[in-house]
Amino acid sequence: MKISWGLPPLRPGILGKIDKFIGPGATTAEKQIQFFPPLALAVGVVAFGLVKQVEWTIWQYAVVAILAVDMFGGVLTNATSAAKRWYFREGEGFKQHMTFVALHLAQPAMFSWAFLDFNLLWIAGVYGVLLTGSAIILRSPLYLQRPVAAMIYVLTLFLSLYIFETAPYLEWFLPVLFFKILISHALREEPYQPE
Repeated sequence: MKISWGLPPLRPGILGKIDKFIGPGATTAEKQIQFFPPLALAVGVVAFGLVKQVEWTIWQYAVVAILAVDMFGGVLTNATSAAKRWYFREGEGFKQHMTFVALHLAQPAMFSWAFLDFNLLWIAGVYGVLLTGSAIILRSPLYLQRPVAAMIYVLTLFLSLYIFETAPYLEWFLPVLFFKILISHALREEPYQPE
């Protein structure tokens, strides 16, 4: 394996927009791992709800499907070498990473709207932890980022299990959201490339 920070050019048109999302030069394997497992997991979460006869409305099932694809897909996409190379390219610093994290207010807001009667205090708490944890990781010296991220993620697990309210059968949501941002996105890691 080789480490390559060199960015391939963005493709023209809509493919270039996709490149800005997943990272230009993503391998076929990276694209497949970003697409198929999240889709299968989202179908699985919805099927599980149907089998368990969870009393969600059609809109709640739709929200579950959207969040599952976004959360599981985000965990995998942000962990790829193509994404690491793109999101940690020259010129991408603390401000750009925190802007990316800040956009993730939508996920806890959507979850709270659908399942927690739009609890604004819950949204603020989750969002505050997401922003604070990300800032601490990104401001940590590079050689300490991995253990700092692990420490913060373990803390978020305790918060997810014992402090933040959740909905039955959706206990996975917060741990996966925190993993997506704190572990998959915020950590700078070497972009290994196939030979």
